[in-house]
Amino acid sequence: MNKPTKNINNYILPVVIILALSLTRLIPHPWNFSPMLAVGIFSGFYFRQLYLSLFVVIVSMFIGDLFLGFHSLMFFTYIALAIAVLIGLYIKHFKFTEILYSGLASSVCFFVITNFGAWLTHGEMYAKDFSGLMQSYVMGIPFFHNTLISTFLYLLLFKLLFDLAVKKKIFKTSF
Repeated sequence: MNKPTKNINNYILPVVIILALSLTRLIPHPWNFSPMLAVGIFSGFYFRQLYLSLFVVIVSMFIGDLFLGFHSLMFFTYIALAIAVLIGLYIKHFKFTEILYSGLASSVCFFVITNFGAWLTHGEMYAKDFSGLMQSYVMGIPFFHNTLISTFLYLLLFKLLFDLAVKKKIFKTSF
């Protein structure tokens, strides 16, 4: 394969992921049932490059936000997704236990960070004291299970697709 074709092929997967993720945000889905955390984790694992992994996740979110609208929790959401990417960078072999721990850790981080953001930015909704912060976490509990379940399901789907792609020699890996 000549060098220009190889360079183009290196960008196909990130572009496909960006477009697919942006689309998943636009189709109807339950609250917080999204592949975003799973893609953050998988991007960190697969690309092994912080900037490329962050680019994939942040650009996907931003494109979706262009259509859905910008909101006061964007900064906190993007920070939580960046943490998912960082967690993915520490995955060595994408085994089931790594999927379990990374999915749980990223979901908990997302919950803590975004509910803190809701407490901080939603004006009169929460008192600006410890009890108001705790109230924001309690109010977020009904959404947590969707975050956790979707992150696990999408990570398992990515694991199956990744293993199949490696087996079929679509992806080359040294893991």
